Amino acid sequence: MLKSFKVMLVPNKNQRTRLFQFAGTARFAYNWALRKEIDAYEANEEFISNNDLRKEFTVLRNSAEYTWLKTISNNVPKQAIKDCVDAYMRFFKGLTERPRFKSKRRGDFSFYQDTDKIRITATHVKLEAIAKSKRRNKQGLNWFRLAEVGRIPVGVKYKEPRITFDGLNW
Repeated sequence: MLKSFKVMLVPNKNQRTRLFQFAGTARFAYNWALRKEIDAYEANEEFISNNDLRKEFTVLRNSAEYTWLKTISNNVPKQAIKDCVDAYMRFFKGLTERPRFKSKRRGDFSFYQDTDKIRITATHVKLEAIAKSKRRNKQGLNWFRLAEVGRIPVGVKYKEPRITFDGLNW
């Protein structure tokens, strides 16, 4: 049986900045995908699939205007687009309300981390691509201290790890 764990990270100033950049990219990708879906619906076009949106986003990411997207792991926008498509599909099945755009004001700060690229010890969590540099001394930025040592199980596989900001803590 899978359990849900919530642990508090203790990021330093540089890590906190990068976490907000990752969350902002996830919000941007989600809102971009939602706008595309709404525009297609209003134009009486077909539902845009997850794969088609991700291909379009890759083109957008490689454009000169959005070079800042390359500084963020590609798993962050990929999962945000998938979440948007899933929310839109649930809406059309009548399971939920219409998806809303994510907002900084409402504190929608969260992003997905790939399960294969996250490592957990009793005292730290390593997240993918927080450090921009490949140099060994900079890779220490990828390791986040845990506020509660030993609270999270080590050596198990986690399903869909999400990093969220609750207005005070990550």
